[in-house]
Amino acid sequence: MRGRKPAAIVSGSATVAATPRAPTWLSPDAKAEWKRVAPILAERGTLTEADLGTLESYVTATGIVREAQRAITRDGLITATPDGPKRHPAFGIMNAAMTTARLCAAELGLTPVSRSRPSIREDHADDDADLGL
Repeated sequence: MRGRKPAAIVSGSATVAATPRAPTWLSPDAKAEWKRVAPILAERGTLTEADLGTLESYVTATGIVREAQRAITRDGLITATPDGPKRHPAFGIMNAAMTTARLCAAELGLTPVSRSRPSIREDHADDDADLGL
C-alpha cells in the first residue's frame, strides 16, 4: 500500500471470551475443523465476533476438501465417461475449496506467513515519533 499508513486500525468488535460452539449446520468434517481451530484462535485472542463468518467459510471449505478427497480416493482421479476418460469432477471442486480455505486461513492467521506479519499494536503510538521525526 502506498502513502501514509493509518495511525490506528480499529477492529470491528472485541475478541470472543470463550471458544464459540460450531454452528449446527456444518458438515461433520467442518465441525471437526472448527473444534480443532476455534480454540487456538480464541486462546491467541485474535478471534472476534466479526471473524466468525470467515471461520465458518474456512471450516466449510476444509470440509468440502476432505469430502472431495474421499470421493477421489474411492472412485479414482480419472473417471470413465461416454466421451472417454476424464478427470474426476470432485477434483475441480476440491481445488476451488482449497483456494478458499487457503485465503480464509491467511485472514485468520492460520498460516506461517500470516503469523509472521506484524500484528496491530494496541498502544496507538505514532511511528514517526518513535523515529524521532
